[in-house]
Amino acid sequence: MLPQLPQLRRDQFDNLEKHTQSGIEFVERYTKFVKERSEIEFNYAKQIRNLSKKYQPKKNSKEEEENKYTSCQAFLSTLNELNDYAGQHEVIAENLTSQIITELLRYLTELKAERKSHFHDGRKAQQHIECSWKQLEASKRRFERDCKEADRAQQYFERMDADINVTKADVEKARQQAQMRHQMAADSKSEYSNFLTKFNQEQNEHYYTLIPNIFQKLQEMEERRIERVGVSMKTYAEVDREVLPIVGKCLDGMTKAAESIEPKTDSKQVVESYKSGFEPPGDVEFEDYGAGQSMKRTVSETSLSNSRGEAKERPSGGKSKGKLWPFIKNKNKLSLKLGSGPEDFSHLPPEQRRKKLQAKIDDLNKDIQKEMDQKDALTKMKGVYEKNPQMGDPASVDPRLVEIAMNIEKLQYEVQKFEGWLAEVEGRLPSKSDPPRRQSGLYETQNSNSSTVANNCAQDRESPDGSYTEEQSSETQDKVAIANTPEFDDEFDDGDEETLPTIGTCKAIYQFEGHNEGTISVTEGELLYVIEEDKGDGWTRVRRNEEEEGYVPTSYVEVSLETTAKGAMTYI
Repeated sequence: MLPQLPQLRRDQFDNLEKHTQSGIEFVERYTKFVKERSEIEFNYAKQIRNLSKKYQPKKNSKEEEENKYTSCQAFLSTLNELNDYAGQHEVIAENLTSQIITELLRYLTELKAERKSHFHDGRKAQQHIECSWKQLEASKRRFERDCKEADRAQQYFERMDADINVTKADVEKARQQAQMRHQMAADSKSEYSNFLTKFNQEQNEHYYTLIPNIFQKLQEMEERRIERVGVSMKTYAEVDREVLPIVGKCLDGMTKAAESIEPKTDSKQVVESYKSGFEPPGDVEFEDYGAGQSMKRTVSETSLSNSRGEAKERPSGGKSKGKLWPFIKNKNKLSLKLGSGPEDFSHLPPEQRRKKLQAKIDDLNKDIQKEMDQKDALTKMKGVYEKNPQMGDPASVDPRLVEIAMNIEKLQYEVQKFEGWLAEVEGRLPSKSDPPRRQSGLYETQNSNSSTVANNCAQDRESPDGSYTEEQSSETQDKVAIANTPEFDDEFDDGDEETLPTIGTCKAIYQFEGHNEGTISVTEGELLYVIEEDKGDGWTRVRRNEEEEGYVPTSYVEVSLETTAKGAMTYI
């Protein structure tokens, strides 16, 4: 039995040590797996958030303007839901870290310490039993040696006792030596017997108590490790399951956003956004053919088929101001050439101009309300200071109150200015019940009664002293800039210009100094020919003679159109 002790240590403790070490390495590997999954979830959430942020509409951009459409709103809702969806993946990453990774790392530290303690106790017990075994072996060898020495001493005594030549003293000495050796052998036997009994007890305790207890503790440690891994794996699944309801809500929100798209509503908003307010063209009048006379071309200011080369260049070098019709392609982006347009939005069609003016008025009213709220708050603060001087100086509030009052006055002036322009536009917009008409100018003189039309829509902002400034004539500048661009010439002025026909007369009721290119100066009471009426921009085109023509403010003249041209006085 004794020689088997080293083999037992190698076969059992070494195998158990390898197995438990393998279990710890498994826990470490699983912890690393969960950690990498957590990092993947975190990076995925970060990328999803960046993606959602990337496609969010930019402020003051075309994308932000398009958010009024249901499809764009649905996409924005999808981006918001996607952002929440990314948040759930961040929750997964955080829960994996806090509920699994952190706990397993702490448990690994405890597991290694416990394993070390158990194997230390096992090695200590093994060393103790081996030490006892060595002592037993030493006592056995000593007992064997003493027995052999006693046998040799006994044989020597017997030889001495049988030899007649040996003295009695030598025989006695040999006898005493033999007795001593026998006593030593007896003592060694007794010692060997004691060591053997002790070793057997310790060996029994070692194999039936100490080692089983250590093995039992190692087994329990291993079972706890395996159970802990199982709990972690279950938690791993629960972490995902916990966020599924919210992920489902995010997906439901995306589905609901997609179902909220209304194509007809979007198309109606497009119609409202780009509704020009211009009147559809009426019927083209019949022009009879006369012998020896060539057919005169009808000038249609509202036709969609205004072909190239309709006008001839006049001796003055000026060119006819053609009109850009809705379906004619313009090579240039006019908004880029002309900038953001004049302050009164006169570069826009009537309906769009009205919407812009109304929106501007609403914004100004909001600013006024903010200033009024600040004024009320400061007034109350001043009242508190007057009642309780220790809280502050009432005079310290006065400069701010004066500043706010000035701001309110400026804003109210701006509101009045834009309301005047709005009234001008609304005064020019006809009711929907008005039938569509066509402005047609013929070269033949038409003998019909003329009616006088007084256009006073802009009286609120135009004074009789000729205060139509350079800024107010920006529409004329825009027309001239458009007409003088090479692309415009290619599109509309490829041929020689022809003189536009007269469609009526007008009388200047105020003096106007036309300093801008495209305008013409008039004196009060002067009679002029009308060759292009007001198109909703506040300007009428007139001619003084064959070579001198230009634009004048409509509110500065009293227009009398011929009967066939009256239909062009209304606008949508």
